[in-house]
Amino acid sequence: MHKNKLSDYFPMIRTREEVIRRIDASQELSSIFYSWRQDQQEAFLDICSGVRGCKLLYDSYFKEVLNPEVAPERLSRMLSLILKRKVIVKGVLSNDSSRLGDEMSLVITDIVVELEDGTIANVEVQKIGYAFTGERASCYSADLLLRQYKRVRDERKEQFSYKDICPVYTIVFMENSPADFKNYMDENMHTFSAKSDTGMKLNMLQNIIFIPIDIFLQKLHNKNSIDGDFEAWLTFLGCDEPEYIIKLIKEYPYFLSLYNDLYNMCLNVERVLGMFSEELRILDRNTVKYMIDEMQEELDTKKAELESTKEELDSAKTELDTTKTELDTTKTELDTAKTELDTAKTELEVAKSKISDQRELISRLQAENDALKKR
Repeated sequence: MHKNKLSDYFPMIRTREEVIRRIDASQELSSIFYSWRQDQQEAFLDICSGVRGCKLLYDSYFKEVLNPEVAPERLSRMLSLILKRKVIVKGVLSNDSSRLGDEMSLVITDIVVELEDGTIANVEVQKIGYAFTGERASCYSADLLLRQYKRVRDERKEQFSYKDICPVYTIVFMENSPADFKNYMDENMHTFSAKSDTGMKLNMLQNIIFIPIDIFLQKLHNKNSIDGDFEAWLTFLGCDEPEYIIKLIKEYPYFLSLYNDLYNMCLNVERVLGMFSEELRILDRNTVKYMIDEMQEELDTKKAELESTKEELDSAKTELDTTKTELDTTKTELDTAKTELDTAKTELEVAKSKISDQRELISRLQAENDALKKR
């Protein structure tokens, strides 16, 4: 028996054998369960039997426990910690819009809520970090703002004013954060908003918050302590290790009722197996999308490197052509100089010959002069 077995705290949890018997008793459930890989079967049985905790970053579990239509106070409590002010979830907005509706999106959970002051918050859960994190989040935030603008404009009609538009928050929980976040291992949350470089204050509406769960869990394992309500929520969302779950419900009893809801849900093996199967399907789909994005990013990088290399080759070719021109010019100058030198040599030889003839003439005349003197 596991020394931290969760069934000691949640008696409704079934044993592994009970779960397997229930699966084997149904041809439909057996067909689904035994189509999974061995490690996936073990992961499912571990969750249902309390060997491991439920992963709240699974879409189904997240929406079950934090459903704003059923228990809005839970999401309100969590958002109050993230936004650093008390907020109340007033209602859920439809998220089927013209936003980037890629069917292979890496987003697992996507809940859009309106707060009591009109602020819009889009809560996302991503299991796999994606390429172009900032660009994508900016586009989704812009889409969220545009949706609010259209809705408020249609509601208020002639009375519409831009002051009626409230801030929008895109809140992204990441189970596996992209590489850029690994440079900030001490940070549990990154908040982005528009600011002036002069200090001027304007009511800019877009805010993006990234919460890398994997980085928090690494810190949690290193320090072995849960410090404050925000870290308690991150532990609840990301940690499935029984010892930490037990530590959490002892130090923060608020989460006991949330776990009770989860394990009561696990009593319905048919439902939970279907939910788990859907999570595996989404994860496989997202893994493919992630790999495509990675390959595209690598392709873009290689293309950029190729363009850079081409530019360097073109530059080298230009330099080579320039050097060749300079060499040709130098060769022409050398040939001209050689010709001039050869001409000068010829003239010098002619001059030497004339000098020699002159010397011979002088010698002959001198001899004749000497002869005349003797006579």
